[in-house]
Amino acid sequence: MQILAQIRQRFAPVVESLFTAQGLTATKQQVDSALAMIRPAQSAQFGDYQANFAMPLAKPLGLKPPEIAQRVIAAVDLSGLCSEVSVAGPGFINLKLADDFLCQQANQAFKDTASIALDRAGMVAVDRLGVSTPTISENIVVDFSSPNVAKPMHVGHIRSTVIGDSLAKVCRYLGHRVTTDNHLGDWGTQFGMIIYGFRHFGNVEAYHAAPVPELSRIYRYVRRLLDLLEKLRDLPKWEQATVTAQERISICQAELAAAESSADKAATKVARKNLADAQQQVKELAEMIAKAQQQLRGAAQDEAVSRDLVQHAHLHEAVLAETSKLHAGDSDNVNLWKEILPHCHDEIDRVYHRLHVQFDHCFGESFYHDRLAPLVTTLQNQGLVKTSEGAQCVFLDNFDAPMIVQKRDGAFLYATTDLATIQYRMEHWRPDRVLYVVDHRQSEHFHKLFAVAQRMGYQHVQLVHVNFGTVMGNDGKPFKTREGDTVGLEGLIDDAVAKALEVVATLDDAKPAGPEFSATQRREISEVVGVGALKYGDLSQNRTSDYRFDFDQMVALDGNTATYLQYSFARANGIFAKAETTPDSIRSANTDIQLTNEAERTLLLALIRFQDSLEEVLVDYRPNLLCNYLFELTQEFFRFYNRTDCRVVGVEPKLQASRLAICDLMARTIKTGLALLGIQVVGKM
Repeated sequence: MQILAQIRQRFAPVVESLFTAQGLTATKQQVDSALAMIRPAQSAQFGDYQANFAMPLAKPLGLKPPEIAQRVIAAVDLSGLCSEVSVAGPGFINLKLADDFLCQQANQAFKDTASIALDRAGMVAVDRLGVSTPTISENIVVDFSSPNVAKPMHVGHIRSTVIGDSLAKVCRYLGHRVTTDNHLGDWGTQFGMIIYGFRHFGNVEAYHAAPVPELSRIYRYVRRLLDLLEKLRDLPKWEQATVTAQERISICQAELAAAESSADKAATKVARKNLADAQQQVKELAEMIAKAQQQLRGAAQDEAVSRDLVQHAHLHEAVLAETSKLHAGDSDNVNLWKEILPHCHDEIDRVYHRLHVQFDHCFGESFYHDRLAPLVTTLQNQGLVKTSEGAQCVFLDNFDAPMIVQKRDGAFLYATTDLATIQYRMEHWRPDRVLYVVDHRQSEHFHKLFAVAQRMGYQHVQLVHVNFGTVMGNDGKPFKTREGDTVGLEGLIDDAVAKALEVVATLDDAKPAGPEFSATQRREISEVVGVGALKYGDLSQNRTSDYRFDFDQMVALDGNTATYLQYSFARANGIFAKAETTPDSIRSANTDIQLTNEAERTLLLALIRFQDSLEEVLVDYRPNLLCNYLFELTQEFFRFYNRTDCRVVGVEPKLQASRLAICDLMARTIKTGLALLGIQVVGKM
């Protein structure tokens, strides 16, 4: 049910005729831009939809907006679709859907019990609800999550994972052919760290008893040593920089005094800024030095760390050497990598299982390793690379630095692997679109990557960087533990479930007849509610913005939260028990939805906009628009549910059946919408 598409289709020939009547030819862009300005009305007083294109068209048409609007409503055929059309203000066209059309669309959704699988395994199936599929579907690849498997997943992976999973589900639900790919980091420097660390710092007994915790410990320890060695190297530089910055302060103070004495306002302003910049630099250097000294003092108190800092002073070079040996096919390193890798996969798969996230493919960097040298040869044959200081580079217009595809020592880079990945996907999957769900810090990389891909001949695929902001703590800084470490994702899930258990227990304990759930049931419900809260808390944010992480807000029973939506689903389902019937009975009775008051109409209007909300998500890949739709739908449901003139149970049978059908359609829409966000529901809360 593409309501907006139907309305815009009726207006399209009229918009074109406006230009023709003025002796002009409308471009496709002009028509599309005008039709895009037909939107749902912001307030019910303006009808259900508004067409606001009269003012932008005034200049190209040479007509006044009210005249344009009047010409449009005189010519547009909205029969069977709208009951009222009017012009307001400086040319706004207000539209109200006909009640018969509204009921027809609602009944079509209610009676459509066909289902669609949201993943290829068929494990997540939802109702179609009258949602139509495109005449021509696209072949879409969604590349998301992509953790480095040598270390535990952390909070930074939540955004790519849940945004990518939701976009894949929405694309598939709308009828596109979707391939999901988790481009794992399973071949880079982090494995050089683990290989070196396993041989020098590993505990074999601990590894055999519990491989993943021991591998995680090894990685963290090597990372700590590398950080400390970096601090030891940089500390003298920072101290010298502080001396220089303090000298700069003295110079700036003298310049400021001279500017003030000469009463030169412009020079005074510049001098003050220069002084403030120099003082800020000293402050930042002091903070860096203090933090580094504190960490080094802590290391000095640890005998093992102090010893290893001396014995492994060239750790950085050693790690790179182990990585190079792995990439060169060294049998010892390759065998150790093969031994370690399955345990790393088990670790991340456990997290994905709890998040209910699946992938069609998990082709890591190692999968493409044998394609890298031939790829560079292809680029050379195409005349795309030049040698610069021994490295193979692709120079691009509008970029200060080239894309390096092979270093002077022969090593390949992430860019090389990403180009090989595009090459493989085009050969084997032939996508029309590839969505890369990766944080905003990689924007320049993807701009270069897409530019090189086009020069390689891939002009007919749409490559899209779906970027996103950072998860912040309450202090407005990237979310970390008190110790300054990045928060682990599995621990985050555990904390969300624990918070959800508090909410579930409070609801259950407050029931008039007493608690109805066992401890086991409470835990099962809390897992669904907690994971849902965590995912929705991220998805409900504008993806390009940073957002502050707040557990209490995420599991709140009011406001735009998954818990509120899950609760509304349970309430809608609970009505059937009061009516002593089931949704299946209402559906099988060939019930028709009817309109008897304005609250019903407002709720039905929201329900039939479901597909439009999904189409809107894919315009700029923003799942938060679906979250907003579901929240507003739920608010309309509770307004309907709480009105005395909208009582469902106990009214005359035909009206009761109609309102039960509305409740069923509401529950199924919420369930389906949440499923498209990767979130489950529970029958009772």
